Amino acid sequence: MSSSQQHEAWNPQVQERASEAGVQMQRVKQEIGRYIVGHTELVEQVLVCLLCRGHALLEGVPGLGKTFLIKTVAEVLELSTSRIQFTPDLMPADIIGTNVLVRDREGHQAIRFQRGPIFSQVVLADEINRATPKTQSALLEAMQEQSVTVSGTTYQLEPPFIVLATQNPIEMEGTYPLPEAQLDRFFFKLRVEYPNHDELLAIVDRTTGEELPPLNRTLDAGQVTALQELIRAVPAAHPVKDFAVRLVYATHPKRDGALDEVKRFVRYGSSPRGAQSLILAAKVYALLDGRFNVSFDDIRRAAPPSLRHRLILSFQGEAEGVEPDTIVGRVLETVPETKP
Repeated sequence: MSSSQQHEAWNPQVQERASEAGVQMQRVKQEIGRYIVGHTELVEQVLVCLLCRGHALLEGVPGLGKTFLIKTVAEVLELSTSRIQFTPDLMPADIIGTNVLVRDREGHQAIRFQRGPIFSQVVLADEINRATPKTQSALLEAMQEQSVTVSGTTYQLEPPFIVLATQNPIEMEGTYPLPEAQLDRFFFKLRVEYPNHDELLAIVDRTTGEELPPLNRTLDAGQVTALQELIRAVPAAHPVKDFAVRLVYATHPKRDGALDEVKRFVRYGSSPRGAQSLILAAKVYALLDGRFNVSFDDIRRAAPPSLRHRLILSFQGEAEGVEPDTIVGRVLETVPETKP
């Protein structure tokens, strides 16, 4: 840690802001919980992605409330929202926008850029794997650079910007698996689980009874952007960062000392973005727990959603139905927190 970072880490004003940030994030979670039954961890993970300037891929069967969750988060944070329904005939221009010829009242003609739905702060990419790879790739620049380029002109997207994509894991007909390069640009891959008995009963009560009172706007775009900047100031000690890096290296089958499961079932391990995701997400988890420093447990908490989509299974792994979460779990079990 540099001297300037150490000064920032021990600055009482910064730590006071960090304490307030933890309270703000808990208030957001509580407000969302008024509408969303269960999915407590999922709500938290979506907020982590937003505060880390990342994007999330939500996977789950139909009817689990993925779309409703995303809209609720955007409403509580008072962020502009757009929804893109991905279909096989969707074109890149339908997402980004296109240049159109317009004529004013005097008859003069001019070419103007007509913005597409990507120009929102929260972009819901619904059933993203139903569009062709060409259309899916239209999101790449926006997700990485927070800008889009059309005819040589670059347009910046309004911060905070997040893509929340959904995909259905059970319908393979008419779908196009996301390329590895695009999967890697998702900060987290999140599993949307089926509700238990009590949660399903509560969902039925809320959706078939009287309407709930309107949501309260808990934060606005400016406050979210300030939180994003504050996250970067949360210190992580060198041993903690080293642990995150060693976790990522342990997912590579050709590394010395790789686990047998990794050698057999993994073709390529996590990219460096996996390590970045681990550290940034751990910083948010620390603030959520009321701490201004990152712990080893924060890294462990961030590992499954950060790494599961960054492991490319081998033919044997796919044939035997190995889950990436199983590999990540074994890595977490075997990699020590400190170097032996």
